[in-house]
Amino acid sequence: MSWWRRAGRRLEPWWRTLRSPSVHFSLGFLTLGGFIAGIVFWGGFNTALEVTNTEQFCVSCHEMRDNVYEELKTTIHYSNRSGVRATCPDCHVPHDWTDKIARKMQASKEVWGKIFGTIDTELKFREGRRRLAEHEWARLKANDSLECRNCHDYDSMDLTRQASRAAWIHQQYLGTGERTCIDCHKGIAHQLPDMTGVPQGGVLY
Repeated sequence: MSWWRRAGRRLEPWWRTLRSPSVHFSLGFLTLGGFIAGIVFWGGFNTALEVTNTEQFCVSCHEMRDNVYEELKTTIHYSNRSGVRATCPDCHVPHDWTDKIARKMQASKEVWGKIFGTIDTELKFREGRRRLAEHEWARLKANDSLECRNCHDYDSMDLTRQASRAAWIHQQYLGTGERTCIDCHKGIAHQLPDMTGVPQGGVLY
């Protein structure tokens, strides 16, 4: 007898039970129980989602804490005159729920990297910096710099208060949709890798 048929015979009593009407519980009880179980599951799911969407969670891994987080501390996104600070999820996770879930699914690759020690030493991190940066640049290019737009909105920009060159570039490229934030603002929160071969205009001006 094949493994498949043996498994089917073992599962048959369970399947029969699931298909049978309830003898001991009313339909109302089962409906209410299912509703409560759904609330518990949804609450637990969203709680776990929010916990994994905090800077504290991001820097709990030494790969992040000792490398990119230290770089972030030296930038204007970490400390500035207004006191408004961007955290890891602000720049790497969209705020909209559906986009956030999609990003979390992509992040499963990062869990894989953690398990197998892809960048578990400073040397590995520095050797892989260009590859890691290019991956993130491509992701932000593909989603039209969605995470940047969590905080920065072109329609809310007062171009008269910007430097003339910055205002012209924003109006010429960002306002027309010809380019997106990451095209010019690479290296805004982390050190740049070797930029050999990166087109002009692809670095922070």
